[in-house]
Amino acid sequence: MTVTIYDVAREAKVSMATVSRVLNGNPNVKPETRKKVKDVIERLDYRPNAVARGLASKKTTTVGVIIPDISNLYYSSLARGLDDIAEMYNYQIIITNTDNDPDKERDAFLGLISKQVDGIVFLGGALNEETLNDIKKSHLPVVICGTSEKDENMPSVNIDYNEAIKEAASKFLDDGAEQIAFVKGSYSEQLERHIVDGLKAAYSEHDRSFDEKYILSTGADYQSGAELYETIRELEADVVITMSDDAAIGVLHKAMDHDISIPDQLQVLSCSNTRLVNMVRPQLSSIALPLYDIGAVGMRLLTKYMNEETVEEANVILPYRIEYRGTTK
Repeated sequence: MTVTIYDVAREAKVSMATVSRVLNGNPNVKPETRKKVKDVIERLDYRPNAVARGLASKKTTTVGVIIPDISNLYYSSLARGLDDIAEMYNYQIIITNTDNDPDKERDAFLGLISKQVDGIVFLGGALNEETLNDIKKSHLPVVICGTSEKDENMPSVNIDYNEAIKEAASKFLDDGAEQIAFVKGSYSEQLERHIVDGLKAAYSEHDRSFDEKYILSTGADYQSGAELYETIRELEADVVITMSDDAAIGVLHKAMDHDISIPDQLQVLSCSNTRLVNMVRPQLSSIALPLYDIGAVGMRLLTKYMNEETVEEANVILPYRIEYRGTTK
């Protein structure tokens, strides 16, 4: 039988208000009363009901996290940083996985609202228009981590992809690269546009034009990258930049299966830098995103909105670095 706050109050011979003050850390409780209530809580193994407490306090101390693909190391790395900060601020997390499905994404968002979460974090992915409209209607604090959205007023945490890609592409072109192919994944159109703009800027500085036929669409998984290799070979690209490590490794392995010399004939760069980059041979070059920090800063930003604190910067840009390993010259 479930133990309730009523049971604790009865056993401790105090009011429910006193039990509530003890649970919430209110200092206006006598030390001996606090000890008596805590002893009863421990003896009865009482576990506060977050939803029930939320009905009174208007807060449930729960946060919803929506992830496009929970099996992808990129998203799990983001979630790790988020979870640590949530624990620090005594928030519980409810994680939902959407499989990059717009309908599941919207259902996940509405489902979390029905659970009365205090705020929601979207980890990566591309928010569809219906979900964006639902966010605006809900008036619920929402933060986007690891992607860029069409609404610049949406609180977010990311790196400057435009600058990062421009820097990487410029180095490839300086070193004599002929054609750079960019492999998209399941990310927002605006994020991908930032990357394409970075490529174009690098080409322009080298008095060349970037041909958009070298923008290739595929999934973010290993198999999708492997299947895309034939197209890359037909285009005669000698550099491939992918959004995900998984897709980059798929391209890499397929190229090696065709006896392509890495990095002499084909250079590969990813934009995630998960632990996978060190598990392949040659090791994968990558734009090193501070994944843990993106998740952690995103959660801290959300706590500010949930607690109505002053937010000086809604769109946080974190530093990046480029790790050149065995798949680039």
